[in-house]
Amino acid sequence: MASLALTPPITFTELLRAFTRIGLLSFGGPAGQIALMHRELVDERKWVEEEDFLHALNFCHLLPGPEAQQLATWIGWRLHGWRGGLAAGLLFVIPGAAIILALSVLYAIAANLAWVEALFLGVKAAVLAIVVQALLRIAGRALDTVLKRALAVAAFIGLFLFDLPFPLIVLGSGVIGMAIAAWRPDLLALKPTTTGGALPERPWRTTILSIVLWGAVWAAPMALIALTLGREHVLWEIGAFFSQLAIVTFGGAYAVLAYMAQEAVQGFGWLKPGEMADGLGLAETTPGPLILVTQFVGYLAAFRAPEPFAPFVAGLLGAGLTTWVTFAPCFMWIFAFAPWIDRLGNAVRLKGGLAAVTAAVVGVIANLTAWFALHVLFAEVGQRQFRPLRLYWPDPASFEWRAGVLAAIACAMVFGLKWSVLRVLMAAALGGMVLVLAI
Repeated sequence: MASLALTPPITFTELLRAFTRIGLLSFGGPAGQIALMHRELVDERKWVEEEDFLHALNFCHLLPGPEAQQLATWIGWRLHGWRGGLAAGLLFVIPGAAIILALSVLYAIAANLAWVEALFLGVKAAVLAIVVQALLRIAGRALDTVLKRALAVAAFIGLFLFDLPFPLIVLGSGVIGMAIAAWRPDLLALKPTTTGGALPERPWRTTILSIVLWGAVWAAPMALIALTLGREHVLWEIGAFFSQLAIVTFGGAYAVLAYMAQEAVQGFGWLKPGEMADGLGLAETTPGPLILVTQFVGYLAAFRAPEPFAPFVAGLLGAGLTTWVTFAPCFMWIFAFAPWIDRLGNAVRLKGGLAAVTAAVVGVIANLTAWFALHVLFAEVGQRQFRPLRLYWPDPASFEWRAGVLAAIACAMVFGLKWSVLRVLMAAALGGMVLVLAI
């Protein structure tokens, strides 16, 4: 790999300043965030060579978790070791996390007010259009072979009709992809790879130390909860669920939102169906990784079952715990595998597994789109079981015509006018207030 541009040397203060700016401006999801880092760090400051940046980005796609945050962590690690990686990764998350927390507090307090419900009717309609756009974009980029299209269709059918566990879909796709990569890599459109670069000194020591240290950091709050509150408390449920989610979050936040929403709504009863779309709308309007929507879920889950704490305190603990167990693994993956990045970036089997998972993620997002559409457009959505099939069954009489009108307008703004996400959300929110409060 090319060397980093370290003349003149980059001070730690300069790194803090740069990543504070990136953290405050990182709107637009992973694509916008990665583009921002490229402009700031490669084009303007020239701290990182183009080859290094792209190679690290490909590597981060192999890991569970938000790839943009992990790329920021890796760049910080390359520039200033562990403290640089920790600073860059945290600064990428903290601004958005603080804003989401404040909005979650306001949402929990004002959720039953008429104007808030009207505003979020528009937000949910806009989110539906945004998710459809994400589905089409990812499908156009990822499904370039017949096998990948088949994996996407199979993932959608498995989730939507057969209610298969989300981790099974992700891990199963990865195993299939790794096997096919060793046999027929052309079926996954894998390009030939070159021999990996040389490893640094004692990489195993760094990897083992990172896993032990960050594994302990990851587990510490869960151990404290088990000892003080017990495994029946909502905080244990929150920590255990989002720890599991952190391991299987391949393909970005959209890939796990349907699974998270279904478990939070139907499995644990933490949220109502429409509230999940509200949380996604809040996350879309704030800087930082979209996966910060998990913090909204954690806050409401603990706020509504606060004992022995006050609701506000319980909500803060739930939000903090969710963010902790979501992002601590991200630092563990980067610090553990960074010494191996040259080799792993060229591993054919891993690339095959990633390609298959990415294809399956299209089906996962299609499932999310269908789930959101049903719960945004209908007030009552039941389920009917025809073993082994599970069918959603909306009540036609509960059709939300206002949501349908707003969703159609949002689609026109997204696909026809090419408006930005933030602009669409604001326009749809205003439309929701007009339709509900003025008509």
